[in-house]
Amino acid sequence: MLIQILTHTPFYVWAILALLVYRGVIAMRDREMAIRKLFIIPVIMLALSLQDIVAKFGATFLPLCAWAGATVALTLLVAKFSRAGASAGATPGSMRVHGSAMPLVMMMAIFFTKYATAVTLVMHPGASHNALFSTLVCALFGVFNGYFLGSLAGKLMIWQSVRASAKGSNYLTAAA
Repeated sequence: MLIQILTHTPFYVWAILALLVYRGVIAMRDREMAIRKLFIIPVIMLALSLQDIVAKFGATFLPLCAWAGATVALTLLVAKFSRAGASAGATPGSMRVHGSAMPLVMMMAIFFTKYATAVTLVMHPGASHNALFSTLVCALFGVFNGYFLGSLAGKLMIWQSVRASAKGSNYLTAAA
């Protein structure tokens, strides 16, 4: 049965997996990034999750609430506790983002959750109407999105504090 599942998986799914692995490996290295580029992965992951939720479970109250609740909770937790992931960049409007395996882990978690959900729904089409199944899957997507959004929020808070410090030191230098 596993062979049938794998052979019936469309080629584009494997291309998406390869792209996510590539982006995850890049995220494992320290790099200088423009602030605007920090938004790319969180926004893409958010769009993919919401598209999948609506396509598989509909834009109904329970799945969307499970997703939103988990997203907000994890965003707040990660933003509060993940501030070591970035520092001031060498150029204005940029940050030095420290490498981490977590983006790769989270992208793989999203991919395999989407894949397992798709396989489950092909094998058991009625599962999309099961409240427990839809709530759990949507809450998982919320956890993943919350990680990316919380990480982004943490980096933006660091960037704001660096900007505020730079403005303060410029003000003090100009006043002296």
